[in-house]
Amino acid sequence: MQTRLSKTRLVILTVVSLLLEGCSISDWYNGYYVERSSSRSFDKKSDAYYNAESPQMKELRSKNDAYCTELSEKPENRVARIGFPNGVWNQPMYEQCMEKRGTPTYGAYVSEQVKKRDAERRARGEIFSPNM
Repeated sequence: MQTRLSKTRLVILTVVSLLLEGCSISDWYNGYYVERSSSRSFDKKSDAYYNAESPQMKELRSKNDAYCTELSEKPENRVARIGFPNGVWNQPMYEQCMEKRGTPTYGAYVSEQVKKRDAERRARGEIFSPNM
């Protein structure tokens, strides 16, 4: 009788410990929840950025997108990566092309805003950068 009771307790303890170790609250929050909420936030801001454009700008963006995509996907412009014998799509070339043609991507827009904000903070003396 005593062995059966201890085996039952051991099984219950093992199951509970496996459940608790399998997915801790901090792992769930830092991994799954934060990633999901940050991607939703980025998508919402990105959609707002593109939806705020005028119809002429949207038309120009679609033309530039077709041109820049074709340019960055050409075999001679592909970027060599391990595991991809034919190379991969050239994202930096695409973003520079879109920016030079007057329709920057949302990522380039955000990057430019961060640079402006940092320059303003540097001018006010809030940020010290020995390289600048």
